[in-house]
Amino acid sequence: DLNISWTENGVEKTGTVSLELHANDAPAHAENFKQLVLQGNYEGTKFHRVIDDFMIQGGDFTNGDGTGGHAIVWSGYCNVPGQGGVLSEEGDCGQNDWTLPDEADNGYVHDPCTISMAKTSQANTGGSQFFLIPEDSTPSHLNGVHTVFGTITSGCEHVTAISQVPTGQGDVPQNDVTIESATFVGSEEVDPWYKFW
Repeated sequence: DLNISWTENGVEKTGTVSLELHANDAPAHAENFKQLVLQGNYEGTKFHRVIDDFMIQGGDFTNGDGTGGHAIVWSGYCNVPGQGGVLSEEGDCGQNDWTLPDEADNGYVHDPCTISMAKTSQANTGGSQFFLIPEDSTPSHLNGVHTVFGTITSGCEHVTAISQVPTGQGDVPQNDVTIESATFVGSEEVDPWYKFW
């Protein structure tokens, strides 16, 4: 669950967005997101990019402005400038360069009320940043490019409300949209799949 605060028409609002992760179909993304939540990395972070009728993006726990955020579960890829996420040995790069393999062809598409991984235009560059799709958006041009790794099971109306807040330059909300807390319900163990990379 993501407990989010935002300002709507001058009134401070809060709401909970509950997610179900697709652990079988996007295992790297689901496990990475789960561990980011369990370690508290998303708490206090901002949704730094909000576009009405499209999506709300957040999860940059390193820089807070959309220029940072890396994977925290090793899944075999390192960010190499100019090349994207490159299949590597674990010791080839520091954790701040860990990225996720693309899992975009997993059968899920960018329907309303889904969660997908933000990345650069290069392959295998997902990290910690994600975006939530509101009720009035179906960005099908992202299908097969970005990995849909979960579904919003409740609270999508909050995502829609947040997508309509006033923004300024760079689609940054005029008033902060903040993940106040993030909690995970389920097994907290790291999936053994990761031990074999």
